[in-house]
Amino acid sequence: MMEAVQANSAQKDPRSVLQGIDGSNKSAAKKAAKEFEAVFLNNMLQMMFTGLEEGGTWGAGNGAEAWRGLLVNEYAESIADAGGIGLADAVERELLALQEASQ
Repeated sequence: MMEAVQANSAQKDPRSVLQGIDGSNKSAAKKAAKEFEAVFLNNMLQMMFTGLEEGGTWGAGNGAEAWRGLLVNEYAESIADAGGIGLADAVERELLALQEASQ
Protein backbone atom coordinates (compact mmCIF):
# COMPACT_ATOMS: atom_id res chain seq x y z
CA MET A 1 0.00 0.00 0.00
CA MET A 2 2.73 2.49 0.91
CA GLU A 3 4.59 1.58 -2.26
CA ALA A 4 1.61 2.70 -4.34
CA VAL A 5 1.42 6.00 -2.46
CA GLN A 6 5.15 6.58 -2.93
CA ALA A 7 4.89 5.69 -6.63
CA ASN A 8 2.07 8.22 -7.07
CA SER A 9 4.01 10.96 -5.30
CA ALA A 10 7.03 10.30 -7.53
CA GLN A 11 5.03 10.91 -10.71
CA LYS A 12 5.53 13.96 -12.87
CA ASP A 13 3.75 17.23 -12.45
CA PRO A 14 0.20 16.86 -13.94
CA ARG A 15 0.78 20.02 -15.97
CA SER A 16 3.50 18.19 -17.91
CA VAL A 17 0.83 16.71 -20.19
CA LEU A 18 0.16 20.24 -21.44
CA GLN A 19 3.70 20.78 -22.68
CA GLY A 20 3.89 21.02 -26.42
CA ILE A 21 0.27 22.05 -26.83
CA ASP A 22 -0.29 25.05 -29.04
CA GLY A 23 -1.50 27.74 -26.66
CA SER A 24 -2.77 29.90 -29.49
CA ASN A 25 -5.37 27.26 -30.41
CA LYS A 26 -8.09 27.97 -27.88
CA SER A 27 -10.79 25.93 -29.64
CA ALA A 28 -9.54 22.64 -28.15
CA ALA A 29 -9.80 24.04 -24.62
CA LYS A 30 -13.27 25.40 -25.35
CA LYS A 31 -14.43 22.05 -26.73
CA ALA A 32 -12.99 20.11 -23.76
CA ALA A 33 -14.62 22.52 -21.30
CA LYS A 34 -18.00 22.20 -23.03
CA GLU A 35 -17.75 18.40 -23.03
CA PHE A 36 -16.84 18.46 -19.32
CA GLU A 37 -19.90 20.57 -18.56
CA ALA A 38 -22.12 18.17 -20.54
CA VAL A 39 -20.77 15.19 -18.58
CA PHE A 40 -21.29 17.06 -15.30
CA LEU A 41 -24.86 17.94 -16.28
CA ASN A 42 -25.49 14.35 -17.36
CA ASN A 43 -24.44 13.07 -13.92
CA MET A 44 -26.53 15.71 -12.18
CA LEU A 45 -29.61 14.99 -14.29
CA GLN A 46 -29.21 11.20 -13.91
CA MET A 47 -29.35 11.67 -10.13
CA MET A 48 -32.35 13.95 -10.49
CA PHE A 49 -34.32 11.36 -12.48
CA THR A 50 -33.32 8.42 -10.26
CA GLY A 51 -36.25 7.12 -8.27
CA LEU A 52 -38.99 8.49 -10.50
CA GLU A 53 -41.77 6.13 -11.32
CA GLU A 54 -41.50 4.30 -14.61
CA GLY A 55 -43.60 5.64 -17.41
CA GLY A 56 -43.97 9.20 -18.52
CA THR A 57 -41.50 10.44 -21.08
CA TRP A 58 -39.44 7.25 -21.43
CA GLY A 59 -42.20 4.69 -20.96
CA ALA A 60 -42.05 1.48 -18.99
CA GLY A 61 -40.64 -1.92 -19.77
CA ASN A 62 -37.35 -3.57 -20.62
CA GLY A 63 -35.78 -0.67 -22.51
CA ALA A 64 -36.99 2.13 -20.24
CA GLU A 65 -33.68 2.58 -18.41
CA ALA A 66 -31.67 2.65 -21.63
CA TRP A 67 -34.08 5.14 -23.15
CA ARG A 68 -33.94 7.31 -20.01
CA GLY A 69 -30.13 7.32 -20.12
CA LEU A 70 -30.11 8.39 -23.76
CA LEU A 71 -32.72 11.06 -23.19
CA VAL A 72 -30.93 12.47 -20.14
CA ASN A 73 -27.68 12.56 -22.13
CA GLU A 74 -29.41 14.56 -24.87
CA TYR A 75 -30.85 16.91 -22.24
CA ALA A 76 -27.36 17.46 -20.82
CA GLU A 77 -25.82 18.12 -24.24
CA SER A 78 -28.65 20.48 -25.20
CA ILE A 79 -28.23 22.46 -21.98
CA ALA A 80 -24.45 22.66 -22.50
CA ASP A 81 -24.94 23.75 -26.15
CA ALA A 82 -27.35 26.48 -25.06
CA GLY A 83 -24.80 28.02 -22.70
CA GLY A 84 -25.00 25.60 -19.81
CA ILE A 85 -24.68 26.67 -16.20
CA GLY A 86 -21.43 28.59 -16.57
CA LEU A 87 -19.16 25.72 -15.68
CA ALA A 88 -17.59 25.46 -19.15
CA ASP A 89 -16.39 29.07 -19.02
CA ALA A 90 -14.62 28.53 -15.71
CA VAL A 91 -13.08 25.24 -16.88
CA GLU A 92 -11.92 26.85 -20.13
CA ARG A 93 -10.23 29.69 -18.23
CA GLU A 94 -8.42 27.19 -16.01
CA LEU A 95 -7.32 25.06 -18.96
CA LEU A 96 -5.97 28.09 -20.78
CA ALA A 97 -4.16 29.27 -17.64
CA LEU A 98 -2.58 25.84 -17.24
CA GLN A 99 -1.52 25.86 -20.89
CA GLU A 100 0.09 29.26 -20.55
CA ALA A 101 1.83 28.30 -17.30
CA SER A 102 3.25 25.13 -18.85
CA GLN A 103 4.96 26.97 -21.71
